[in-house]
Amino acid sequence: MSSLLEINIMNLLIEKDEKGMAMLYDYYGDALYGIAYKITRDEELAKDALQEGLVKIWKKAHTYDAKKAKLFTWLYRIIRNTAIDKVRNHNIKAEQEIQQDISNVYNISVDAIKPEHIDVEKHLASLDAKYQIILDALFFKGMTQQEASEALNVPLGTVKSRLKIGLRELRKIFNTSI
Repeated sequence: MSSLLEINIMNLLIEKDEKGMAMLYDYYGDALYGIAYKITRDEELAKDALQEGLVKIWKKAHTYDAKKAKLFTWLYRIIRNTAIDKVRNHNIKAEQEIQQDISNVYNISVDAIKPEHIDVEKHLASLDAKYQIILDALFFKGMTQQEASEALNVPLGTVKSRLKIGLRELRKIFNTSI
């Protein structure tokens, strides 16, 4: 059975009374931060996870059912899941960041740009539509292969195959290795 404190906190939260959030933070804030920190192992990510988790708790207070779980268990699950999402999102962003010092994009000289390559977009029109769509999504819209797969509702393997074939056809057009 829930304690009077838990019942009071949840009633205030359900009524959208800020006192409820203050009480929740006073009584559970340190423990919830500890959960977030244990998962993220990063102070800033843990703080962000705690803040996002508290917003979720504020918004979802009406869904809490004392018959299904103790208040701390319910809070724990929300903070834990939010922290896991934070770590996943952080890892994805870290993988997607371009390492400027490793990239040779900034080292291309004017001599490396061939005038016949500038009109690649024009030559795309000579390819089958299925290759045009993939090349357009990847090179002109800046999508990743996964994003193109999702946006175009095409399996990832098909995106990769069409990219390979489309590039091979463009090589034939330019009679070079792009």
